[in-house]
Amino acid sequence: MRRLGCHRIGLLWKGLLLFLAAAFAGQLLGIIFNKSAERPPSLFSLPSMDSLAPPLGLCQVRTHVMFLKTHKTASSTVLNVLYRFGEERGLQFALPLGYQFGYPMHFIAHRVKGYRGPRAVEFSIMGNHMRFNKVEVEKVMPADTFYFSIIRDPVALAESSYGYYKAVAPAFKRSKGLADFASDPWRYYDPRLRNNHYARNLLWFDFGLDHNSNFSLPLAKRGEAVVRRSFSLILISEYFDESMVLLRHALCWPLDAVVSFSLNARQAGASRGSFGGRLTLTEEQKQKLREWNALDWHLYVSFNRTFWEKVELFGKARMDTEVALLRTRRGVMARICLQDDGRPVEASRIQDKAIRPFQSGMVKILGYMLRSDLDNATYHACLRMIRPEIQYKDFLDAKQFPRPLQPSVLGAGSLRRELQPPRRAEQRPVRGTRIDLDRLGLGLNQTAPLAGRKRPLR
Repeated sequence: MRRLGCHRIGLLWKGLLLFLAAAFAGQLLGIIFNKSAERPPSLFSLPSMDSLAPPLGLCQVRTHVMFLKTHKTASSTVLNVLYRFGEERGLQFALPLGYQFGYPMHFIAHRVKGYRGPRAVEFSIMGNHMRFNKVEVEKVMPADTFYFSIIRDPVALAESSYGYYKAVAPAFKRSKGLADFASDPWRYYDPRLRNNHYARNLLWFDFGLDHNSNFSLPLAKRGEAVVRRSFSLILISEYFDESMVLLRHALCWPLDAVVSFSLNARQAGASRGSFGGRLTLTEEQKQKLREWNALDWHLYVSFNRTFWEKVELFGKARMDTEVALLRTRRGVMARICLQDDGRPVEASRIQDKAIRPFQSGMVKILGYMLRSDLDNATYHACLRMIRPEIQYKDFLDAKQFPRPLQPSVLGAGSLRRELQPPRRAEQRPVRGTRIDLDRLGLGLNQTAPLAGRKRPLR
């Protein structure tokens, strides 16, 4: 009877959570569709999502955060979350001198702009590309910093890396296609050649480990232990929304802070250039890629298991409720902010260079277009959500390290025009978004779209 009673209570609890999620969704959607056609919707008319989300409990907001931005793992979307949170709260970013911290070399503290010695400056957020080196990172970040990263199924990661780094990784460049490479990697791979790290155990490499080591279980477990000691949370790209829920509870952040649009998504089925070859793989070729990236596969299996253990501790019903709220909010914000019903578009359609994504490799990287009827506050809130990482880094750099204005160059009339919002969204100037392509380097990440929802590995 006690078990039956507990079962009934559990069902009632799940039902209550689902009811709250449905009620909140209805409330949000009602705001959107009941708006007068003469007034554009505003993000600031929306009710707070945290009033209906399960409570965070007794916790303190974490503002010292280090994110290891791995390649081709949806990490650009995560970085956007960190950029927005820090910008809105006036936090100090540990920014690279260029667009990454000396990648693919191991990170050293002097790669941080404005660094003046161990903890001489209090930096709050660090998240640009690096090859991890915790001893050097600890010279920059406070002692109470929260460390986290994100990983992805090595097969999906290889597919994305091949399309993006085909022109710069010799092992990829010499092969006819990914299937050709997967069938016999050693035919094309030379560990001595620059940029070939993109072609083997890329996650292992980004975590600062030797990606060319021959696989053995003891070696893989030692590497896994190093990662576990350094990072409090490892997110999984394939379960991005669940990852954001775990992250927001670990950081004690509001749910709105982790709502995002997928940035740097690839156009499905489209490629640029004349590289030839096919990206689709047979099951046998996928298995060969897992064997080729055995160290990465070990990390993925191990941390996938840990991830779902954390979800179980968090509570499955509770997780389902927060994921539903997160997705509802994302859909509503897409309707408010974006043209084309929130769908990403080809970069060639985006006239404003401040929000046009950087293109690289044999795939087209998509971006977003803002609606032209947004009020000024909503426009800037939406802009933060779609601003590509290169332009966002430049924008933050310009705010954090402002250059003195030349009166003869920027007169009162020019300043007035800059401060006055133009009539069309794509014409609005955004300071600090000039891109120096010479500083981009070969390690720049433009994240592929999130993989579809899969059954968790156990």
